[in-house]
Amino acid sequence: MSKISAAITAVGAYVPEYILTNQILETMVDTNDEWITSRTGIKERRILKDEGKGTSFLAIQAAKNLINKKGIDPKDIELVIVATATPDMKAASTASYTASEIGATNAFSFDMDAACSSFLYGMSVAASYIESGRYKNVLLIGADKMSSIINYKDRATCIIFGDGAGAVLFEPNTENLGFQDEYLRSDGTGREFLQATYGGSSFPITHEAMDEGGQYAFQEGRTVFKNAVFNMADAAVKILERNNLTKDDVNWLVAHQANKRIIDATAQRIELEEEKVMLNIHKYGNTTSATLPLLLSDYESQLKKGDNLIFAAFGGGFNWGSIYLKWAYN
Repeated sequence: MSKISAAITAVGAYVPEYILTNQILETMVDTNDEWITSRTGIKERRILKDEGKGTSFLAIQAAKNLINKKGIDPKDIELVIVATATPDMKAASTASYTASEIGATNAFSFDMDAACSSFLYGMSVAASYIESGRYKNVLLIGADKMSSIINYKDRATCIIFGDGAGAVLFEPNTENLGFQDEYLRSDGTGREFLQATYGGSSFPITHEAMDEGGQYAFQEGRTVFKNAVFNMADAAVKILERNNLTKDDVNWLVAHQANKRIIDATAQRIELEEEKVMLNIHKYGNTTSATLPLLLSDYESQLKKGDNLIFAAFGGGFNWGSIYLKWAYN
């Protein structure tokens, strides 16, 4: 019997209609298009404006897009994982609601949060379920409504983040395509540098905290940038070395879209040509858990069966890592 590997067999995506451009941000905070573009590579980002709609709305739309493209019956989906740092609410799972709304009535479901590495970690979990032989259809969705925790008076964070969702379907493969290897790491001492403090059990929401903006995301930019540059690149190097891959073996770098300078540094560390680096940060900004699947959606038509993809991400926690995957379809 051939070894079972976990392959991505379909991709879906959704981004909101409203486009928040750098020019609009110029009217909101002390910044300008040239400053934002030169330091981040971001020109615009999508924002979910509709009142009452949260991360589940984004996840549902991305899942429906995948289901329609693949032609899969939602009842055949056995597990739904929503990777997100901005769940709809505490306790009640965003994934459970998403599964019900897309008609995946035979699936169990749960949320995963590793900040900007959530989807990367979710790939590892989804692949493990498939490789175990117990499940044949696992839907992994990366979705975040970052605008819900961003202070649009804080120019350090409001220029970076956007809203969006992407989804992939994992299925068994016996051609040695799909998931090949992973290198995942974390360091909890870094959590003070990137966090949304209030609303968790250590710091419950109070009137005083909200008056001070404690519910919003905070980032110590220089420290996060320094750690992201080193660790994303280091993880990518290690995954190549472990699998005896050279830059010539790599078809695509699928890097978390946090900052173009971080992406460039990762590509340069593995000596990868610019044309092999997936990039859409200029259109969406940092959509946290959604960046990796949104890249796959944008580049799907260029991917070929057997292509070697190197995923890399870094997020709050700190959490980071790299995954090596062989693409499974044309």
